[in-house]
Amino acid sequence: MAAPSQPQRATYDAIVIGAGIQGSFAAYHLAQRHRNTLLLEQFPLPHSRGSSHGQSRITRSAYPQAPYARMMPDSFRLWQRLEAEAGTSLYRRTGLVVFGPAGNLELESCRRSLGAIEVLDAATLAQRFPGLRLHAGEVALWDGTGGVLFADRALRAVQDIFRRHGGTLRDGEKVLHIEPGAVVTITTTAGVYRAPRLIIAAGAWTGGLVAPLGLHLPLQPLRIDVCYWREKEPGTPSVGRASPCFITLGLSQAPHGIYGLPSLEYPGLVKVCHHYGSPTDPEERDRVPSGAPRPDVTLLSSFISSYLPQLDPQPAVVETCLYTNTPDEDFILDRHPKFSNIVIGAGFSGHGFKLAPVVGKLLCQLSLGEEPSHSTAPFAISRFPGVLRAVL
Repeated sequence: MAAPSQPQRATYDAIVIGAGIQGSFAAYHLAQRHRNTLLLEQFPLPHSRGSSHGQSRITRSAYPQAPYARMMPDSFRLWQRLEAEAGTSLYRRTGLVVFGPAGNLELESCRRSLGAIEVLDAATLAQRFPGLRLHAGEVALWDGTGGVLFADRALRAVQDIFRRHGGTLRDGEKVLHIEPGAVVTITTTAGVYRAPRLIIAAGAWTGGLVAPLGLHLPLQPLRIDVCYWREKEPGTPSVGRASPCFITLGLSQAPHGIYGLPSLEYPGLVKVCHHYGSPTDPEERDRVPSGAPRPDVTLLSSFISSYLPQLDPQPAVVETCLYTNTPDEDFILDRHPKFSNIVIGAGFSGHGFKLAPVVGKLLCQLSLGEEPSHSTAPFAISRFPGVLRAVL
């Protein structure tokens, strides 16, 4: 990051607001294209206020939605490129089990996205992974590409490479005002910056930044309970490092899905979370009253008793994270409908981290006026009617 005494450069080729994984990758791609780029972050780095912190995220090829399935090969390739540039490992292949009711439409879509696919019945799954249990009428798909991305390490790596290519990262600077125009002017708590193109990727704070620009996006921040569960027999291969990641689709007791990762962040603790949460103000997300009900934890305890019998059904650690959801849980990747040199990346709805290298590339291409390398039609702002309003 820039030292406080370093002279500030007021004019850039591009400015990116938000140094989470999406904004950092957008800045990375701009810098690789030799654009003099400023990356702004409101909190001092590193921090845990947004959606990109923590040590682990799932990556996979299995996707029920075709646009994401088509983007994943490019994403894997770009993660590998970042690993090579950074000289560090960012991914551990563990494989991924996707399970749910036989015939479930999302499960069938995942099967199609994987092409040649191995289907596991309850007996086969129990033999291969004794820590996972299926029930009558349920099946599992095996995604051999699945695994764990090391989130904190990945975020540091992409920011380091961004700076290595001449990018400027300024943290602890909150954006106070955005003045649109042929040259956009950004006023922060520490200075004034100008650039002919702006990318906004500020996570749960995006709605507040674009509202003064006349854009009222349907973004809902959610507080997510990130839960870790103790192995009953620590170090057993079935629930330890050798176990796969998993996601559920279509289970009646968990309509939004549940996901799990092997023991990585805390020794002997397995990460299992509900893919949903409670509406929250991003400034207040950690202020949960003592003794307040946590229905997601109750749901997870019941799930673990039924499907993961080698884990203690009471959580050992409960942390919090943020999702920023759109109504359809698809991303927003688009230009402002009135100011075409302002590009917005938002609403990653809890499944954006794995796709961040591609998202960053698309945001970069949109900001440069280029044809995107993947169709952004599914991510257009126009799918939400009535979002553009007059600015007072």
